[in-house]
Amino acid sequence: MDTTLFSVLALGFILGIRHAIEPDHVIAVSTIASQSKKLWHASLAGVFWGIGHTATLFIVGIILILMKGEIPEKWAMSLEFLVGIMLVYLGVKTILSFKNIHVHKHAHDGDEHNHVHAHEHDGKHKHKHQHKHSSYLKSMFIGLVHGLAGSGAIVILTMSTVKSVWEAAIYILLFGVGTVVGMLFFTTIIGIPFVLSVKRVKISSTLVFTMGAISTFFGIYYMYNLGVNEGLFNLWF
Repeated sequence: MDTTLFSVLALGFILGIRHAIEPDHVIAVSTIASQSKKLWHASLAGVFWGIGHTATLFIVGIILILMKGEIPEKWAMSLEFLVGIMLVYLGVKTILSFKNIHVHKHAHDGDEHNHVHAHEHDGKHKHKHQHKHSSYLKSMFIGLVHGLAGSGAIVILTMSTVKSVWEAAIYILLFGVGTVVGMLFFTTIIGIPFVLSVKRVKISSTLVFTMGAISTFFGIYYMYNLGVNEGLFNLWF
């Protein structure tokens, strides 16, 4: 591997880390990290997001490169719009989970401990304790959607920096590894306040509600910007 190609691939890895911390990515995964009660759960949410994101980028990217095609602007922007819808959904769901957070006291070996739980009630007021951990499949699905929405841009970037399909494949994979590393780092940082506040119901509830509100409002703004400022609605209608 010559020095020039190595530099290009190293750049792909660095750009992957940078790509991972784009606002819509961080906000989406943070809604899941906010439900984590252990730091490594939050960290793994970021890892699974990166895996899903890389899988979509690699599959769609290589297909488009082999076919020497590109995603039409209308479809590319529509996929971006889907990201906005997903952000609103995640935000609203996070806000609703905030309403069901309670504290219970348990005694273990003579010591009393507070535990935060979320309850789901049925018509008979029965409830079940549900320890909410990060949903890794949900994180992966979010990554898949983000990867699909960004596949057009990564193909253009890849084809402008490499000369062959195998180089493109390595570049996209390293870009993907960069996104995994970047999201692992930031979800770990984001998860710290949620984990530290797990036994303080007021603080925990406030953080979860705030995260849900940020995701909801950013999703609405994201869709508005695409539809009005970027002209997506004109392409649709």
